[in-house]
Amino acid sequence: MNKTPIYFVPGLAAGPEIFEHLELSPEKYELHFLKWKKPLALEESITNYAMRMTEDIKEKNPVLIGVSFGGIMVQEMSKFIDAKKVIIISSVKTNTELPKKFKMAKFTKAYKLFPTTIISNFVDFTKYFIGKSLKKRAKIYKKYLSVRSKSYINWSISAVLNWQQEKPIKNVVHIHGTKDKIFPIKNINNIIEVKGGTHIMILTKAKKISKIIDETLTC
Repeated sequence: MNKTPIYFVPGLAAGPEIFEHLELSPEKYELHFLKWKKPLALEESITNYAMRMTEDIKEKNPVLIGVSFGGIMVQEMSKFIDAKKVIIISSVKTNTELPKKFKMAKFTKAYKLFPTTIISNFVDFTKYFIGKSLKKRAKIYKKYLSVRSKSYINWSISAVLNWQQEKPIKNVVHIHGTKDKIFPIKNINNIIEVKGGTHIMILTKAKKISKIIDETLTC
């Protein structure tokens, strides 16, 4: 039995660790986890970046799966390779699905004032997290938000806000949580709903998402 190759792209500033709770049959699927590359420059287009990401794909006709910004990236990557299926999780299919606050940030250029130093030096800041709940959250952030390069963070924020996709690409499956506060479901159409799913449901509802992925690829 030939295994279906799947390439995963994590969310903004996240590493492949965010996919560790997925339960996909190793007899059916061959899993590959891509890492973020260093942008060539702040002005590098998302199109050029996506083309460079596809250089790490060795199999033909793979499945591409991306979370959040990774969902945007796999859609861009699919423009350079023949993908069997594109699955996005907690993401958007077009720039019209971005919330108003994102559009306002783009219009006012306020995103350029975002304190990226806080993320790039996140490990240093977590020592100030007080209380059991905050310390637990800090531990999670340190583990999963592992990409802290300031140049990458600046580039990726700009890439999200300036994404030019106006119409959904073909062959895309969109899995989205009903309680996603980053990309509110009210702005989004044509999805597979995950009840109670938040923006980090790849961690909290991995079993449900695994089932949806498997059903999508075997139907």
